[in-house]
Amino acid sequence: MDPANYREGLFESFQELVEIEVCRNRAMVPENNKLLRCFQYIKMDAVSVGDYCWNGECVNCQVWYKATDGEIKCGLACRLYVWPGMVIIGLSDSLKNDLLEKSASSSV
Repeated sequence: MDPANYREGLFESFQELVEIEVCRNRAMVPENNKLLRCFQYIKMDAVSVGDYCWNGECVNCQVWYKATDGEIKCGLACRLYVWPGMVIIGLSDSLKNDLLEKSASSSV
């Protein structure tokens, strides 16, 4: 699969996948994309129909992550851009349901 052509128009332009950690699970996601889009890349069906507004109003995509300086911060996945090595340590209930509990066969 050529990552640059995957779901053209859904994701921002990317040339490669980067590794992130989501609640102790590693996943490969498209660079240059917001975290919620990356979650959609991981679990297309679940996140696509999930209860998310995609613009920061509902806060259903809240995450807790380790900033580059090591500090634990809270943010919205629809507003945070992913970076290589990003570590997500906590997920909102909506994200937990969509990413972690619906299928044990996924990479997250």
